[in-house]
Amino acid sequence: MNQAFQRLSAVAPLPAHLRGGVVAIGNFDGVHRGHQSVLERALSEATRNGVPALVLTFEPHPRKVFRPQVPLFVLTPPPMKARLLAGLGFAALVEQPFTRDFASLSPEAFVTDVLEKNLGIRHAVTGFDFHFGKDRQGGPAFLMAAGERHGFGVTLVDAFRDEGAEVVSSSRIRDLLAEGKVEEAAGLLGYRFTIETEVIGGQRLGRTLGFPTANMRLSPEAALKEGIYAVRFRRADGALHDGVASFGRRPTVDDNGAPLLETYVFDFSGDLYGETCQVSFFGFLRPELKFDGLDALVAQMKKDEAEARALLKGVRPLSQLDAEIAF
Repeated sequence: MNQAFQRLSAVAPLPAHLRGGVVAIGNFDGVHRGHQSVLERALSEATRNGVPALVLTFEPHPRKVFRPQVPLFVLTPPPMKARLLAGLGFAALVEQPFTRDFASLSPEAFVTDVLEKNLGIRHAVTGFDFHFGKDRQGGPAFLMAAGERHGFGVTLVDAFRDEGAEVVSSSRIRDLLAEGKVEEAAGLLGYRFTIETEVIGGQRLGRTLGFPTANMRLSPEAALKEGIYAVRFRRADGALHDGVASFGRRPTVDDNGAPLLETYVFDFSGDLYGETCQVSFFGFLRPELKFDGLDALVAQMKKDEAEARALLKGVRPLSQLDAEIAF
């Protein structure tokens, strides 16, 4: 992991040593293989020129600003996105606050104020369909021409297609996760889908059954299929444990019916409350079931543990990024 990586706001002055770099521009929600094709071009361009490689994103996701009434399952909230970009080798993530006022900037103002004045970029790398500025008036041709006027280079990257010749997209990945197909989602992401959040207190029922769990509340928009998963659990200090996790919504006990992820961490005893940890999803084991009594529940939990241990025993990293995150 890149220890010198910085997560910055675009409203603050960019540190001098990061100016004049190559900047990958986009939302990059998911940092999936399609995004990585853009990001890798930026990294190679930065290496070739001996300058820093940065990523410029927009927070919150523009869809949340323009369509707030439509729930959006954000695959990689900013802290997780930052971890992934650091793992790829970037020097910094610059987050541009996205508001309606910002969206109303003319394309020329975006180039002048953000790219030139704020970042002092040497080269921009983005997807072939990147649009920006008021009413999305700025497009690839405008960006290329602006680069010539302002003295920075521009690289446009074609859409990345998977082995089945389909374009890899965040929406495809969201659909797969909603069906519990975490292995297929990992194939598009290039790494195991991972969440990162704080461990909270629970009802401690699992502890009384011999299966204490680390509980995490996810955003209400999280559209992961409810059920039982084989997972890897990483503590804040980097310690990694296999585990089995139950994901579901329990409106009778949770505020607003927020999704709760309950992970039984194998071969661990201790207090995790208040610790920010990661859970990486390796396989969907089964849907949630209703049991006739606690004995039947405990018997099934033992089966789940055995199945998860067997599944996780044979896994291998999908990529260097996967090795950084889940191994």
